[in-house]
Amino acid sequence: MPLNPKIKEILEMIGRAKRPEYHALTAQQARASYEKSAPILEIASAPMFSVEDLAAPVRDGATIRVRLYQPVEPQWAQPSPALVYFHGGGFTVGSVATHDALCRMFARDAQCAVLSVDYRLAPEHRFPTAVDDAFDALRWLREQAAGFGIDASRIALGGDSAGGTLATVCAVLARDAGMPVALQLLIYPGTTSHQQTDSHARFADGFLLSATTIQWFFAQYLRDADDRRDWRFAPLDGTRGAPDFAGVAPAWIATAEYDPLSDEGVAYADKLRAAGNAVTLKRYDGMIHEFFKMGGYVPEVAQAHADAAAALRAAFGIE
Repeated sequence: MPLNPKIKEILEMIGRAKRPEYHALTAQQARASYEKSAPILEIASAPMFSVEDLAAPVRDGATIRVRLYQPVEPQWAQPSPALVYFHGGGFTVGSVATHDALCRMFARDAQCAVLSVDYRLAPEHRFPTAVDDAFDALRWLREQAAGFGIDASRIALGGDSAGGTLATVCAVLARDAGMPVALQLLIYPGTTSHQQTDSHARFADGFLLSATTIQWFFAQYLRDADDRRDWRFAPLDGTRGAPDFAGVAPAWIATAEYDPLSDEGVAYADKLRAAGNAVTLKRYDGMIHEFFKMGGYVPEVAQAHADAAAALRAAFGIE
């Protein structure tokens, strides 16, 4: 299909603005740019019963910020399910603030609590810090679930782009730790170590996420070339410490037609299915990377939001 007309307008507006791409900036400048631009195309923020910033301890003795969204007043007699969400941004940009509207939407429409995780970013904190922070946040929520009125047996993992990578890895680590995960909600996840797919070649430039920016993100995050072999960076093709993928949580995977990452999302779905896992794969035609955060300008994004929320409700057993 052709580009969605509103998506085409967005790309044209970005071109006219002539703002430097992230790879032309320092990591700190790129973060500031993303924080400023992220809310522009977002949906309106849904009201919540409570939104609370908390400090979750992680394995190296530090604490990280996590933001807990409760769409309705907790009922301890009937604990609610929860989504642990990891924001995108190439492990270098993004925060709980940039994904606030999206997490509110999930909380409201999936009828669940949402824990948004501010894992530490590169290059100050290189691989595997983001992975460790993500899994430690999941473990912390399970330990604290009862106090928040959350059902520890109904926790899902989700994320977009690099956050989708973290969700895939945490799903495997949770299986190995005996932690039940209701669903892995993967929104255009990154899963490969090298950009050798057809979609990477076709959409290398001009579709928001460029090949040069992808490599710049990786240069910020990875310690050395050998890290590309680690499955926690590249769940699809990583060979260092690669696990068996059988028995992980069911997956709902969203890809965008004009996204360089689209083929690796499809390939990861195939890998999970080959290992015997339940997978729902949805391709959104006419869309580009980051489209989940463009619902305030692109009406068709509402359907993708509804599909994702419905998948969460089904996984949680909510009718």
